[in-house]
Amino acid sequence: QVQLVESGGGLVQAGDSLRLSCAASGRTFSNYAMGWFRQAPGKEREFVAAISWSGGSTDYADSVKGRFTISRDNAKNTVYLQMNSLKPEDTAVYYCAADYNHSGTYYYTTNEYDYWGQGTQVTVSS
Repeated sequence: QVQLVESGGGLVQAGDSLRLSCAASGRTFSNYAMGWFRQAPGKEREFVAAISWSGGSTDYADSVKGRFTISRDNAKNTVYLQMNSLKPEDTAVYYCAADYNHSGTYYYTTNEYDYWGQGTQVTVSS
């Protein structure tokens, strides 16, 4: 089992920045690719960003590319999502997820991930 706990959400204005953290416990963190997803009211949960087990490879949804940065610190068992130039359409509950995957790849769909955090709310006002 892997336990994931997100933090860092909040209410900000358009153009502001936030950094989300996701702390993992329970298994060897470096065996897992990590992803961030988000879900707005009435919408499906959608992919935001992913990072390979080593941190050497990352990818982003087109809607956040150039504004968000995913990173990880395997020594601290933590994955981060730095969000800059936030927009009202970024408002959602943000979830981190773990996929047992030491191949250097990652996935973009929710069904590929094995463990999920409880989510943290990000609200961006205009």
